[in-house]
Amino acid sequence: QVHLVESGGGSAQAGGSLRLSCKVSEYAHLPVCLGWFRQAPGLEREGVAVVDKDGGTAYSDSVKGRFTISEDKANNILYLQMNDLKREDTGKYICAADLDSCWAYGGRWHDREWSHWGQGTQVTVSS
Repeated sequence: QVHLVESGGGSAQAGGSLRLSCKVSEYAHLPVCLGWFRQAPGLEREGVAVVDKDGGTAYSDSVKGRFTISEDKANNILYLQMNDLKREDTGKYICAADLDSCWAYGGRWHDREWSHWGQGTQVTVSS
């Protein structure tokens, strides 16, 4: 079982930065793939970024070059550094974990089934 708790959400102006954290607590099996998703009102959940146990990362086109996903493996914390924020980055950001590699299922990390989800943290970007 994996327990995920996000923090660090809040409000920012366009062009600003925020850093999200996700504390990962595992009780039986260490997750292989960790990721961030987001969901805006009225829209489907969108994959933002993932990091695999092998160190590889992947990003959605909409955040590439602006967001950075990273891990503090010693403390089991997943981060998402968000720079140059835009209004369209507004949404609930949700941490996810899975026991399969990020690169399984043809690398379709953004729309496959994930085994564990956090509750999410809200990010609001204003102009």
